[in-house]
Amino acid sequence: MALESWTDLVDLDRLRDWMDGQGLERGPLEDVTPLAGGTQNILLKFGRGGRSFVLRRPPHRPHMNGSETMRREARVLGALKGSDVPHPGLIAACPDEEVLGAAFYLMEPVDGFNATVKLPSLHAGDAKIRHRMGLAIADGAAALGRVDHVAAGLSDLGKAQNYLERQVKRWRAQLESYREYEGWPGPGDIPGIDKVADWLDRNRPASFKPGIIHGDYHLANVMYRFDGPELAAIVDWELTTIGDPLIDLGWLMATWPDAEGRGTAGSVGIEPWDGFPTASELVARYADGSTRDLSAIEWYAVLACYKLGIILEGTHARAFAGKAPKETGDMLHASTVGLFNRALGWIGG
Repeated sequence: MALESWTDLVDLDRLRDWMDGQGLERGPLEDVTPLAGGTQNILLKFGRGGRSFVLRRPPHRPHMNGSETMRREARVLGALKGSDVPHPGLIAACPDEEVLGAAFYLMEPVDGFNATVKLPSLHAGDAKIRHRMGLAIADGAAALGRVDHVAAGLSDLGKAQNYLERQVKRWRAQLESYREYEGWPGPGDIPGIDKVADWLDRNRPASFKPGIIHGDYHLANVMYRFDGPELAAIVDWELTTIGDPLIDLGWLMATWPDAEGRGTAGSVGIEPWDGFPTASELVARYADGSTRDLSAIEWYAVLACYKLGIILEGTHARAFAGKAPKETGDMLHASTVGLFNRALGWIGG
């Protein structure tokens, strides 16, 4: 992230004054450093009064309501305190936009690494550790699914009623909205576009137990400990809500490579891949830590393929209208095709 970007959006003097008002550590802000993240959000690490902080705030023009996203993230992270869900510890949150022009929060730095970028030598050199890394990400999803969102004060975070019933209709409407982009040929060459939607509607689980959903649960959105295979934290909570937590396990399955590390376009992988468990092993591991009914888990994986494929197709449509690079649009369209082919494999199509 360019220096000019965060300096325009984070007034360090105002941040310091706000921290003073919160009773946090005092002194100059030291070693202010932008961090790379999985999104366009601003992440700044700095020290003050002998303590390390990470600030998170939305960019100048967020895709969604950036301040509301920050409020939701901070609320969930605060609610997870004391749980067995690995997460960045919330230090303090500013829900209003007066201080920095948008809501923001401060969290504890995570001592960990993103495995999709590069494995440390300990993990790269031991297939058994990599196997346990895969099991650990399933454990993280199961732990999140065990949290009682009502007891955690999150009962009004999302609309759990009819959550599953709304999914296909919502994402079908999203796909149709792309027709506003001139030149987009439509979804006709996406394999099984109607068959997958119809199958999802016919086979939708009749009921579920509501809980917290991360919303984008895959290998790139977790950080691992340097000293072993366990998760250091689940990160990037911008899509978190209340719904059916099995959505996260389905998303993990949809983006998980096969036993050889080959994935359909849209998968999230690591090098080297040998040793990592299969998707079916992830489901079995999740079952060990959950009382949820997994008999229809493939439905959730198919839904994840459907939703993610439609999201990626949006860039393809925008590229036809000159609002995104053609190369990027073509690449993401290939990902959409791969995801729908994976879905068809699950439904026997």
